[in-house]
Amino acid sequence: MDHNTPTGAVCGPDGCDIPADGASDPAQSLPLAPAAATSRIDIVSDAICPWCWVGKRNLEAALAMLAAEGERFEIFWRPFQLNPDMPAAGVERAAYRAAKFGNETRGRELDAQVAAAGHAAGLAFRHDRMLRTPNTIDAHRLVRLAGEQGPARQDAVMEAVFQAYFHDGRDIGSQAVLAEIAGEAGLDAAAVAAYLASEAGADEVRAEDAGFRQGGLSGVPTFALDGHVLFSGAMPPGQIAAAFRRGLGILRERAKAA
Repeated sequence: MDHNTPTGAVCGPDGCDIPADGASDPAQSLPLAPAAATSRIDIVSDAICPWCWVGKRNLEAALAMLAAEGERFEIFWRPFQLNPDMPAAGVERAAYRAAKFGNETRGRELDAQVAAAGHAAGLAFRHDRMLRTPNTIDAHRLVRLAGEQGPARQDAVMEAVFQAYFHDGRDIGSQAVLAEIAGEAGLDAAAVAAYLASEAGADEVRAEDAGFRQGGLSGVPTFALDGHVLFSGAMPPGQIAAAFRRGLGILRERAKAA
């Protein structure tokens, strides 16, 4: 599976693509919460970033490798908006992408790259069902809310949001749709609907997003271990596992020397 995944594929404000020079590896110190142990992974992502879903699946494969070596991790999802100025109601996807990339052909080429990488990772992207490009602030609010029930629940909700958008073609900019997704993922749908109808969590999501931008982050997914950024991009499972082995080794050496 590894050789089928483009190395370091990321999404940024200008679109989703495969960098010519491979994975991005930010040197900046980003505003990630410090962890109590060397088993915390923070993933900065957006709900409409296709490489974030591919990266999630590749990370899961990498963590299975590391679990066989006795390593254990908890995953925390952090917000980043690829289109922070997107209208609240979203826009029609085909027209938006044609305007963004100059023509529909380029958009279709990028979709084909994503679909191929998704297939290699065991994911089915259904671009034919994706009719709108949504504003993702409410999706981030939902994922943040799910995190209050622990990292496992948050991860399940993040997966459900990705599945809903990239495979099912549901409008994840709709609060009603998000409440349905939350219910399917084990949350109280009515409570989520009430939460989303308020402004709860919105300022916090925007502040986190802004903090990452101010720290120099421009592409997602970005992966961090104990608050230390390791890499950006949907790398293959073997490379992800190797990056976390190196990161764990460095942090453990520092702990011994402290």
